[in-house]
Amino acid sequence: MATSRKDSFTIQFYLIADAMLVWLCFWIANLLRDPIRLLLNRPPIEQINLMDISWVLYITVPFTPIVLERFGFYEKSRYKLTKVAAWQLIQGIFLISIIISLGSFLAKLNEAPRIVLVTAAFLMFITLLIRERTFAFLLRRRRKSGIGKEEVVIVGDENEITYFLSEIDEDAREDWDIAEHFDLASRPTDELYDILKKKSISRVIFTTRNTEFEKVASAIEICELQGVEAWIAASFIRTQIARPTFDSVGSKPMLVLRSTPDLSWELFAKTIMDRILSLLIILTTLPLWVFAIIGIKIASPGAPVIFTQMRAGRYGKPFKMLKFRTMVANAEELLKTIKEEHGNEMDGPVFKLDRDPRVFRFGAMLRKLSIDELPQLLNVLVGQMSLVGPRPLPLYEVEAFSQISHRRRLSIKPGITCEWQIGGRNKITRFEDWVAMDLRYIDNWSLWLDFQILIKTIPAVLFGRGAK
Repeated sequence: MATSRKDSFTIQFYLIADAMLVWLCFWIANLLRDPIRLLLNRPPIEQINLMDISWVLYITVPFTPIVLERFGFYEKSRYKLTKVAAWQLIQGIFLISIIISLGSFLAKLNEAPRIVLVTAAFLMFITLLIRERTFAFLLRRRRKSGIGKEEVVIVGDENEITYFLSEIDEDAREDWDIAEHFDLASRPTDELYDILKKKSISRVIFTTRNTEFEKVASAIEICELQGVEAWIAASFIRTQIARPTFDSVGSKPMLVLRSTPDLSWELFAKTIMDRILSLLIILTTLPLWVFAIIGIKIASPGAPVIFTQMRAGRYGKPFKMLKFRTMVANAEELLKTIKEEHGNEMDGPVFKLDRDPRVFRFGAMLRKLSIDELPQLLNVLVGQMSLVGPRPLPLYEVEAFSQISHRRRLSIKPGITCEWQIGGRNKITRFEDWVAMDLRYIDNWSLWLDFQILIKTIPAVLFGRGAK
C-alpha cells in the first residue's frame, strides 16, 4: 500500500523508537536473569555480560521492527483493535525467535542466555504493545480535539471533487479541514488568492482533469507565491498497474510511473542476501558439485560438464546462464526434431517435454534432485540473477512472446526459484498461467515473500516435486 511522506516519516520514527525499546528489553532481561533463577530454584552460575550474546542484539534490535512492519504493525494504528495489534506482535516476535533459536542451538548457548532470550521476548511483547496502544490512543484523542488538522482547499468542479474524495481513505480525509471547494473553470484565480490569504490555507489540492492547463498553472503560481503547498492529482493519467511516484533528474521534477519494486532498503537487502546466501550454498554443496562433475564425465564423456546458454536477464539483457549438463552434447541441434516428433507440453513460446529423449540417465537424476541448477549460484554471485525471481528464458523463446505484457516478467532480475518452481511446475501447461504467477510475484514483491518462497523451495527440492 502506498504511503505519504508524512506517514513514511511517522513509520520511520516508530521503527527507531521500537528498536531502542527492544534493546531496553534485553538490558532489563539481563538484570532479571538472577532473580528469575532464584524463583525457579536454580543454582547460581557464572555472571554473563550482555555483550556475550551481542550477535543476538545485532539481529533482534534492527530486524524486529522491520519484521513487524511486514506484518502491518505500523499501519492504521488509530482504528486497530488491540487483539489485531497483539496478533501482529506475536507473529513478528515468533519469527525472530525462530531465527534466534536456530542460532542459539548452533552456538550451543548455555541456560543463562536462554533465560535472557525468553524474558526479553516476553518484555518485547508487553512493551511494544503498550507503546503501540498508547500512541494509538493519543492519536485518536488528538484527532477528536481537532489539533493538527490542515486547512485545505480542493480545486476542481463538483463531480471531480466528489470522485476524488470518494477515492481517498477516510483516515487521510480526517486530517483535513476542507475550507472550500473551488471551481477553477467558473471562478477567477484572484478569488483563490483571497481565500488563501483570509483562511490560512496550508494546502491546495488540484483535481482539475478537465480544466485548461493555463488556468491550473496560474493557480499553482498563486500558491507558490504565498508559500502554500500545491498538490496535483494525476488523474489525467490512467494506469492499471504502474504506481505514480515523484523523482528528479538534476533539478527537474519528474512524475514516475513504476510497475516494478521501487528502490528501497528492502531491495538493497535482497541484493546482499543473494550474494551471501549463494556463497554459503556453494560452499555447503561442494560435495554435490564434485558428485555431479564425476557422474557427468562417466555418463556422457567427451563434452563439457557445464552447459551454457544465452538467456534473457533484466529488461531482456542477454547473459550466459550456467547449468550442469544433463543432455547429450548436440541437444540444441536436436531441438527442432524433438518438437516435430514429440510435440510440446507447454503452449506458447516455451518448450517443455516430460521424458525428453535428449536427457541421459544420470542427467535425469540431477534434474530430479535440482542439482543441475547449482552452477546458477555463480550467476547470482556475480549479480546476473537472484535467488528468487522469474525463471530466465532462452533468447529465442523471449523473441517469440506473442503479447507485449509478457515482457514485464523481464522487468526484474531472473531467479533460480519462484512461485512457478514451487507450485508444481509440471502441472502448469499454459504459458499464460506461468506469466500470471510471475507478474503476481512482481506486483506483490517483498523481502518476506522471497523468504517464504525460499523456505518452500527446500521441500520441493528434497522431494523432487515437479522437477524433470
